Amino acid sequence: MEDVQGRHDAREIPINRVGIKDIAHPIVIENRDGSRSTSVATFSMSVSLSHDQKGTHMSRFVQMLNENETVISAKNFHQMLQAMVTRLEADNGYIEMQFPYFVEKTAPVSKVKSLMDYQVNLIGQIEQGHLDSTLEVTIPVKSLCPCSKQISEYGAHNQRSHITVGINCSAKLWLNELIQMVEAQASAELYAILKRPDEKYITEQAYNNPKFVEDVVRDVANEFDLCDKISRYYVHAENFESIHNHSAFAVIEHDKSV
Repeated sequence: MEDVQGRHDAREIPINRVGIKDIAHPIVIENRDGSRSTSVATFSMSVSLSHDQKGTHMSRFVQMLNENETVISAKNFHQMLQAMVTRLEADNGYIEMQFPYFVEKTAPVSKVKSLMDYQVNLIGQIEQGHLDSTLEVTIPVKSLCPCSKQISEYGAHNQRSHITVGINCSAKLWLNELIQMVEAQASAELYAILKRPDEKYITEQAYNNPKFVEDVVRDVANEFDLCDKISRYYVHAENFESIHNHSAFAVIEHDKSV
């Protein structure tokens, strides 16, 4: 049968990106302790299209996902990018995958175990043979306002916050390692299950460790600056304010090679 996508296109206008998006597929994640976790990722995959080609072969994207076990690591992700541009006969290629990542956490006092979920976004591109990828993770934490603590006779307003970090690495940095590094810079960590003694502990921990949104991004940035494995990063912190009908946020971006 004729390959219609392979026909010559007389308009001769190149397309920057063409592909598929929002396709769900199971994945396997390698953990720091050698174990493996499973999740379901939502993929978006695209390639560039030359000026003289009518269309790309959309089915090849899906075939790639279904042919092999999708094990997620920095090395495998780069191999996936290279295989995609080769298979689609393209100069440039882009893959973005979003998935929930679960970590078993132990409550500080009761020691009850529960699974905490984090949203991960892995973004990669290959352009003219050059590979680049960014690991983005959103980490929910607790923050407590230093000003509220200072001016109040008792109590202080606090809220749940999201710290979203994106990193480019020169060496392997495990997801668990990154999450722990960021959580340590908040007023307190979050847990899926807490007993009353744990609630008391977390509440008092946050009260003794108040932080503005500016403090949080600076403290995370300081940790990233000290980590030799991270070459470039951004940190975005957002506080879902408990006494305002708006959020507060702060952002730091830094390329350590500059």
